[in-house]
Amino acid sequence: GLDSQLAICVVREQGVHVEAVFFESPFHDAGRARQAAAAMGIQLHVIDYTGDIVNLLERPKHGFGSCMNPCIDCHAMMLRRTGELARELGYQFIFTGEVLDQRPMSQRRRGLDIVAEDSGFEELIVRPLSAGNLPPSMPERRGWLDRSRLLSLCGRSRKPQFELAEKYELKDYPTPAGGCRLTEPNFCRRLRDLKDHEGLRGVTALERLRVGRHLRLHDSVKIIVGRNERDNALLEGGAELYDLVLKVEEIPGPTVLIPFTAPEEYIQMAATIAARYSDSGPDDLVTLRLRSPRGSRHITVTPADPKAVAKYMI
Repeated sequence: GLDSQLAICVVREQGVHVEAVFFESPFHDAGRARQAAAAMGIQLHVIDYTGDIVNLLERPKHGFGSCMNPCIDCHAMMLRRTGELARELGYQFIFTGEVLDQRPMSQRRRGLDIVAEDSGFEELIVRPLSAGNLPPSMPERRGWLDRSRLLSLCGRSRKPQFELAEKYELKDYPTPAGGCRLTEPNFCRRLRDLKDHEGLRGVTALERLRVGRHLRLHDSVKIIVGRNERDNALLEGGAELYDLVLKVEEIPGPTVLIPFTAPEEYIQMAATIAARYSDSGPDDLVTLRLRSPRGSRHITVTPADPKAVAKYMI
């Protein structure tokens, strides 16, 4: 994000060699980080964070934010992993783009202190964008960084950051608060439903939360209905051996994934829902093909009533 890029600029301005770290999971994609690192000419370490964040979602020590975002625990864990990497590579300190009072949960003064304490690397952490508003860190006290050249940003206003972006000629950065799906209410409804039913241990199930419409037909039966060609391709291409794949034939319509344990009545229900999202008329007969580990077969149904479908939507 912009704050991280600015922090890199501020520290690198002092002649310090900087490398960046990004934590990738089904909730945080590294694509933009790779672009930013390439544009800035710095090495990027991408760390698989899936196991860590899933563990935090199960039982966060400091609770959730407004959605399912365990921000304090998450920031502490990322700093712990970064500190371990720094120690492994022989680097002197670690720093972040955090700004004092910018976020209500993790970036208040107490939140910053808890994050640092829980990380296990409290002495090595610098917040260069807000250093003037915080006690001097060990790297500042030792003279590794000139404290007078660090910043004193505070609060939620983004105007100072935009002005600094112009100064450092940063052009391509995401919008504020973007990037973490755990702060998105619609995504978190799906995540909470998955946690309450199938659990969070399957990476494929977590990745699928980003795709299609999700409908809960029964406690043990959730289906995913493609919304467009991209969704359909992702669902069909990512289908695993025991997934049931349902496709509308002859007319445009969605691809649907159904759990292989679904009873026949829910397979039939899924077929009527798929027909509802096809280009058929409300009273047309629609033929679909069901692919399963046992082979394939055809199902013919009439589309479900839209109002009846809405009650299953997650």
